[in-house]
Amino acid sequence: MTTTSATSSTASGGGGEGGGADDRVMATAQQIVNSLNTTKNVREDMLLILSSFDNRLSNISDLIKTDSDSQSSVLDAAEKIILRSDSGISSAVPWDDSPVEVKEYLSAVDDILDLLDNLSVEADSEVLDRAETAVQVAMSRLEDEFRQILMSNKVPLESEKLYGSIRGFSPSFASTEGEIDEEFTSFEEVETESVRSHERGASLGNDLFVDLINSEAVANLTDIADRMIRSGYEKECVQVYSSVRRDALDECLATLGVEKLSIEEVQKIEWKSLNEKMKKWVQAVKIGVRLLLRGERRLCDVIFYGSDSAREVCFNETAKGCLRQLFNFAEAVSIGRRSPEKLFRILDMYDALSNVFPYLEGMAMDGFVYGEAKGVLAGLGGAARGTFAEFENAVKSETSRKPTSGGEIHPLTRYVMNYVKLLVDYSDTLNLLLENDDDDDELNGLQNDDGERLLLASMAPITRRLLALLLTLESNLEEKSRVYEDGAMQYIFLMNNILYMVQKVKDSELIKILGDQWVRKHRGQIRQNATAYLRAAWSKALSCLKDEGIGGSSNSASKVALKERFKNFNACFEEIYRIQTGWKVPDPQLREELRISISEKVLPAYRSFMGRFGSQLEGGRHAGKYIKYTPDDLENYLVDLFEGTPLVLHHLRRKSSS
Repeated sequence: MTTTSATSSTASGGGGEGGGADDRVMATAQQIVNSLNTTKNVREDMLLILSSFDNRLSNISDLIKTDSDSQSSVLDAAEKIILRSDSGISSAVPWDDSPVEVKEYLSAVDDILDLLDNLSVEADSEVLDRAETAVQVAMSRLEDEFRQILMSNKVPLESEKLYGSIRGFSPSFASTEGEIDEEFTSFEEVETESVRSHERGASLGNDLFVDLINSEAVANLTDIADRMIRSGYEKECVQVYSSVRRDALDECLATLGVEKLSIEEVQKIEWKSLNEKMKKWVQAVKIGVRLLLRGERRLCDVIFYGSDSAREVCFNETAKGCLRQLFNFAEAVSIGRRSPEKLFRILDMYDALSNVFPYLEGMAMDGFVYGEAKGVLAGLGGAARGTFAEFENAVKSETSRKPTSGGEIHPLTRYVMNYVKLLVDYSDTLNLLLENDDDDDELNGLQNDDGERLLLASMAPITRRLLALLLTLESNLEEKSRVYEDGAMQYIFLMNNILYMVQKVKDSELIKILGDQWVRKHRGQIRQNATAYLRAAWSKALSCLKDEGIGGSSNSASKVALKERFKNFNACFEEIYRIQTGWKVPDPQLREELRISISEKVLPAYRSFMGRFGSQLEGGRHAGKYIKYTPDDLENYLVDLFEGTPLVLHHLRRKSSS
C-alpha cells in the first residue's frame, strides 16, 4: 500500500523538475522498442504494456511515429537517383568518368537495401513494391556494368614479355646428334651428325605474378558484387563473372599457342606440327596454372570476399574451361599412336602437369576437376611407358641388312645412343613410371651376360632398362656385322660402334646411370675385337714371312721359294692396302692405336725376314720385282689405312718411287 502511494506521488509530481527525466524515460522506451525490430502491431502492444507501468509513457505512441513517412522519404530519394540513371541515353553508369555519381548511385542502392532490411513483415505494400522494383532496376544496371567493367579492363597477356620474365631457362640437352624428332623408321638416312637440343622449356619463379584485370577496376567490381550478393542476385553475378573470365582465359591460351582441338583433330596432326603444339602445351600448363589460375583465384577472393560460395563457384567455373581445353589435348596425345620420337614431349607434358598439382591443391580446385587432372596425368604416364616399350621393341626388331660404308658407325647406333642420352634428364620421372614394369626376359639376359650376375634388385628401374636396351643394341650390331663378307671388316664395324657407345656414355650423364664398370667392360670388348681384326686381316700376309717351307737356312734357302714368299707378301699387303684404305675408323685415337698395333705385328716380322733372306735376292736380276718395299715404306703406307679413301696399286708405286 505504501509503495503504491509513493509511485503515484512520483508520477503526479513529474511536471516541474522531473521534465527532463520524463523526456529521457520516453526516449529510452522508444529506443528499446525500435531496437527490437519487430512488426508494427507488436511494437504497439509493447507500448501499451509500457504505458501501463508508468503514466509518463501514456503519450509515447504519439512521440514514436511509424516509420512510413521517413521510409517514403528515403525511398523517394533513392528512387530518384536509380531511375534517373536508368532514363539516360547510355545504359551504363559512367563509372570511370564520374566517381561522384557512382558513389551516389551505390549509396542509393545501399539505402534501399537498408530500407528493405528494416521493413516489417506487415509493411506498407506500396513501399515494399517500390523498393523491390528499384532494386530490380538497380541490379539489372549493376549486372550490365559488372560485365562492362570486366570486359573493358582485361589485361592482355603479353607472351613475349612474360617469357622474358621467366627465370632459369636452360636447354636440357646440348649437342645431341641425329634427328631424334624424325620417325624411327627413317634412321637409316641419318648419316650426318647435327647439333640439336631438346628444349624442355623454362621454369617459373614462385614470385612471378600477372595482373589479369586493371587494378583500378577491381574495387568497382568488388563494390558491385557486394551489392548484387546482398540483394540476392549472387547467381547472376557469378554467371556474368564466370562467362567473361572464361572467355578471357581462352584468349590467354590462344596467345600461348593452345588451340581448341578435338581428340580426332589432334590425332591427325603431322608430327612436326604436333611437336610444336606439345611444346606450347607444356608452357601453357606452367603459365596457365601457376600464373593465370592463381591470378583468377586471387581475383575471386578479393571481388567475392563476402561470399564463400560465390568465391568457390566463380573460380571453379572460370578455371574449368581453361583446364579442360588443356586436358583434352593431353588426352588426345596419350591415346595417340605410339612412336619413339614422341617420348620426350610426352615426358615433358607429364612433368609439367605433375609439377602443377600442388598449385591445384592450394587453389582448392573442384574435386571433380582435380580428379580429371589425375586421370590425364595417369594417361600421360601410361603413354610414356608404352612409347618407351615401343622404342625398345623397335631396336630389337630392326633388321635392315644394308651395310654401312667402310664399316662406319651404324645409324641405329647413333640414334639409340643419342636417344638414351636424352633420357637421362628424365631419370626421376622414368624411375617412377617404370617401377614394377620390367621385362623378365630382358632381365634374365642381363643376369646371364658373360656369366655376371648383376645386382638388379638394387638398381634403379631406368638403369635396368637401359642396360637391357644397350644389350639388345649390341646383339643387333653383332647380327649386322655379319653382312660384311670380309671377317676383318666385321671387327672394324664392331669396334667403331662399341667405341661410339662408350664415348656417349663416358661423355654424358649416362656414366652416372650405367657406371664405370660398363665402360671398362666395353673397352675390353674393343680390345678383343682389335686382336681379332689383326688375326683376320694380317695372318695371311704374316704367314708369308715364316721360315717354314723355304727349304733351308738363310744361306741355303731356295730362291724360287723366297721369290714366291716376297711376291705373295707384296700381293697380300697391296690387297690389304687397297681395301682397308677405304675402310673408315672415325675416331682418331682408335685409328692410330690400330696402326700402331699393325706396325708392331707386321714390321718386326718383315724386317726380320728381310734381314735373313733379302741378301739372297738383292743384286740379282729383277730383285726390285720381289723386294718392292722397305720396312720404312710399309710404315708410311700404314698411315693411309682407315681413312675412308680407297687407294690402288699405282698410288703405291708412285709413293714408293718418291
